[in-house]
Amino acid sequence: MNDNPNQPDDWQRQHELSQKRDAYRLQQETQRLKVAQRRAKLAWVRNTIALLVGSLEILLGIRFFLRATGANPDNPFAQFISKISEPFMAPFSTLFISPTDATATRIFDINLLIAMAVYALLGGIAIAIVNYLQGQNPYGR
Repeated sequence: MNDNPNQPDDWQRQHELSQKRDAYRLQQETQRLKVAQRRAKLAWVRNTIALLVGSLEILLGIRFFLRATGANPDNPFAQFISKISEPFMAPFSTLFISPTDATATRIFDINLLIAMAVYALLGGIAIAIVNYLQGQNPYGR
């Protein structure tokens, strides 16, 4: 037998240290999980902004192409694109007078290009704000 009276105290102390270490690891893991969840939510917001702005840019680009190439405005596809993009063009519609060709069938719509630039800039600013809210290294793991 071991006659050391401190042996049960050492065992008790080691057991308490082990419990404290496990509690600390659990706290760290909980914190990591919270950070990962917040990062996932902000990544979803960032991706949604990029998807919406990208879709809008494509829509406006198709409208620009149709107007610049003189597509038939009575065509159902051209009408569809025009109707969908009209609310996004309304703030810019009277900004400049767009140049046309001699027959006024091809329109180089400067207002449309400005709208595309403004929407891209607003999307970039929105993504920058989300990155700022996320903190350092928003794309890292």
